[in-house]
Amino acid sequence: MTDERIPAPPSGDRTITAMKVQKKNKERVNIFLDDKYAFAVGILTAATLRKGQVLSAAEVADLRDEGDRNKAYHQALRFLGYRPRSVSEVTRYLKGKEYAEGLIADVTAQLAREGYLSDEEFARFWVENRLRFRPRSARALRYELRQKGVDPAAVDAVLQGMDEAEAAWDALQPKLAGWSNLDPDRFRQKAMGLLSRRGFSYGIARTATDRAWDELENPPD
Repeated sequence: MTDERIPAPPSGDRTITAMKVQKKNKERVNIFLDDKYAFAVGILTAATLRKGQVLSAAEVADLRDEGDRNKAYHQALRFLGYRPRSVSEVTRYLKGKEYAEGLIADVTAQLAREGYLSDEEFARFWVENRLRFRPRSARALRYELRQKGVDPAAVDAVLQGMDEAEAAWDALQPKLAGWSNLDPDRFRQKAMGLLSRRGFSYGIARTATDRAWDELENPPD
């Protein structure tokens, strides 16, 4: 059985008539009230309940909310399992599941406290990945991260001290073999164009281009 819920009655006490661990998710327990499926809760919450227990309308509402919070928490954990995420990404993901904003804020705060969710860790992952496979300037990386809703303070912390000259040099490396037969003007045009598109300043791009041309003309022994 899934987590589909039936509407709660407007008022009145309810009796727990069955509790069944879900087949597909052993961390979730389906709760049946008055012989009808009502909602699901996490296994820890289920441990505080028992068959035959009578619940008030307020207690039922609290358990429903706790069940939703637990479900959202575990969905977010699975979402985080593929790669680091920003707070903004997790928030959008949970909004797509139609959870209330307050519940989403509680879940993201819990994940942050537990060390599962961090804008700074996401920014570090993003920058390291970019610099390894498609180097670009700090300005370009800052723009990308802010477009993703990453906290500006986290972005600044990660980009502080970045060696843009080395990043520009790394950006040219994969191209040098293919450009080795170009004349100097054409080589500089292509190199400067590439580095400009990656967001590097004219000065950094010029220095990296000169270094690359010098290496082609005077290959190391």
